[in-house]
Formats: sequence, C-alpha cells, structure tokens
Amino acid sequence: MDTRLSIRTMGLKEGDAHIIRNAGGIATDDALRSLIVSHYLLGTEEFMLINHTDCGLMHTTEQDLRAKIHQRTGKAADSPSTFYTFQNVDENVSRQLQKLRAHPWIPDSVTVRGFVYDVATGLLREIKHP
Repeated sequence: MDTRLSIRTMGLKEGDAHIIRNAGGIATDDALRSLIVSHYLLGTEEFMLINHTDCGLMHTTEQDLRAKIHQRTGKAADSPSTFYTFQNVDENVSRQLQKLRAHPWIPDSVTVRGFVYDVATGLLREIKHP
C-alpha cells in the first residue's frame, strides 16, 4: 500500500503489470480472487508479492488497533475480522508466499516471488522461500 513503491520504481511502464495493493501485502481472499482472475482471464504468469520496511502494521497489534479505532469512532465493528498485523516483514512475506503457492488454483507454472522494499534505500530484496 506504500506509495513510495511504484511501477516506475520497479522499472516498469504503464500497462506492464497488474498492481493489487492492500495494507500489509496480505494474500487475502480478495487479493487471491484478483490474482486468479489476472492469471486465468488475462494471462499473467508471474506474481510478485512485495512488502516494505517500517510498515504501519508492524507497529501495532490487532487488539491495540481495534482499541484505537474504537476510541476514535466510539463504535465497535465485527468487520474486518482481522487487520493482519505482524512483527517481522520477512516472515510476513514468507507466510503470504506460502498461501499463494498452496492455493489449488494457482498452478506451479506461475512464478511466485516475494520481496521486501527498503523504504530507506529504495532497494528490493528478494525473500527466498522453499
């Protein structure tokens, strides 16, 4: 979701990639839906999952974030059921890669890679996941 990472940052031109953004770079049901559509209807053969350093979701917990929102709004809500907070960006990328690779509708022929974008240096670091 970080706006510092753009298609230009990655050396791509407009139209080169489908970009699906969400807080935390999480392989949610909706992100999976979009990736599956991208593959089966539009021919996408490579998925790149990118998280970034200093992500806001790394600096809170589910309980603290819910409490903060409840305090500011004065309202409780059941949805979203989770915000997917995490503490370690490399582990988060690995978990999301695992979810993508394990999905039965994402064939082994689709390349699935994960990266961490360092907001201080502007560099992408690949996360190798077995």
